[in-house]
Amino acid sequence: MGKRDDRKRRKRAAEATKTPKARVPLAAPPYAGRDVPLERIDAARWRVPKTGAMRVDGVVYADERLLPSIKKDRALEQVANVATLPGIVGHSLAMPDIHWGYGFPIGGVAAFDEQKGGVVSPGGVGYDINCGVRLLAADVTVGEVKPKIGDLTRALFDAVPAGVGSKRAELRLSGRDLDDLMVEGLSWAVRKGFAVPHDMEHVEERGRLADADPSKVSARAKERGMPQLGTLGSGNHFAEIGVVDEVFSEAEASAFGLRQGQVTLMIHSGSRGLGHQVCTDSLGSMLRAAAEHGIELVDRQLCCAPIRSRPAEDYLAAMAAAANFAFVNRQVMAHWAREVFDSLFGAKLTTVYDVCHNIAKHERHVVEGKERRLLVHRKGATRSLPKDHPLLPDAYRATGQPVIIPGDMGRYSFVLAGGAGSSETFGSACHGAGRMLSRSEAKRRAHGDVAKELRDMGVFVLGASKATVVEEMPFAYKDVAEVVEVVDLGGLASKVARIRPLGCVKG
Repeated sequence: MGKRDDRKRRKRAAEATKTPKARVPLAAPPYAGRDVPLERIDAARWRVPKTGAMRVDGVVYADERLLPSIKKDRALEQVANVATLPGIVGHSLAMPDIHWGYGFPIGGVAAFDEQKGGVVSPGGVGYDINCGVRLLAADVTVGEVKPKIGDLTRALFDAVPAGVGSKRAELRLSGRDLDDLMVEGLSWAVRKGFAVPHDMEHVEERGRLADADPSKVSARAKERGMPQLGTLGSGNHFAEIGVVDEVFSEAEASAFGLRQGQVTLMIHSGSRGLGHQVCTDSLGSMLRAAAEHGIELVDRQLCCAPIRSRPAEDYLAAMAAAANFAFVNRQVMAHWAREVFDSLFGAKLTTVYDVCHNIAKHERHVVEGKERRLLVHRKGATRSLPKDHPLLPDAYRATGQPVIIPGDMGRYSFVLAGGAGSSETFGSACHGAGRMLSRSEAKRRAHGDVAKELRDMGVFVLGASKATVVEEMPFAYKDVAEVVEVVDLGGLASKVARIRPLGCVKG
């Protein structure tokens, strides 16, 4: 994380929460001004020992190779800071792709018990509510697609809007349409012809959070979201054509509908400006709520409210509405991608799975031998359910949930199956490779034509801007294979298949 990026994000946070009633004194952070110690637990885990205002230990999933990059920014301080929040249970967790974020680290997981004064914190979800990834499998092989990879990538670039808004006539939403889809989620997409029932079966929460209330979403958030349904957005969002180039478990790959040499499509996007505005709108009220309820904060970016307070309930209702928007957003892009594959190859795209990365949900987990209803915050983390879990669709009961881990444009991504070890992480695993360089630093280090260099590596890339392609160059990220090895070693999920990129559309 560059110093300039750090200053920008803190300035934005200060402006978002700047109100006379929201000025509250801050307590001392547990590890302010000193290195955060790490005590080895086993080959995949390290303890951040409880000190100061911390209510629980931190636990970081990493190996020796990943520790230097993890220690480069202040993410470990954030792991400790999250551990100070009221009602946290278990541990303040960090996945191996951890890096510095807003309030919570990206790659952070924390669960809160309402019965113990637990809270909801927008910083534990982030600005891009339900940023997530969908994997689709095509009934076409790499031998058929590779000669036309340029044509396919261009067709996807034309079909799936990558910029600020969509110009497709079939997505001119009315205010009623927007409210309906925020309540119904993927049911709306099925009703409108953008999805089939099979899609819903293979999406986390069947593509709908039940507590959504559009009346809690501001007019400004709706205004921002209205033209953005069916768009990728910028930053690290993408639509990527890939090929299954290695299978680690034939049985699980077969259950997921994946085989060696098969072409895939991965779509990574979220709730766009609507979700960003929902987060922004909540910060002032959350900071005031923390003061009113006597919650001592060590960082304003951890502003929060008790789970059953009005500010928390309003935020969760608006967050769920934004999450449902994101589910539909990825579905609409998948629908248009299906049209492209059908037009060029007569091929079908089948949803393997769709997972959230930034979300807070009520879930049941066992803590200290007792099942509890907890509010689990995942911020840059993926749900990972083991086999036989009751929330899994029938097709995946014998394997565990597909866990989709994107890498970078130049190397590979992975598909895993949820493992029993995820009981230690409230059913969570990593969500990607994790950045090593800030976007500004990536730009400074870039030399030459990045898109051409990727084409020379066999990856055809098209972006809405040259800057986005440069910011997302492969060496800006950790090697996702190293991240996945830790997840596998820790039992959070097991490797099923590796996917190599062929073509990529960037926002």
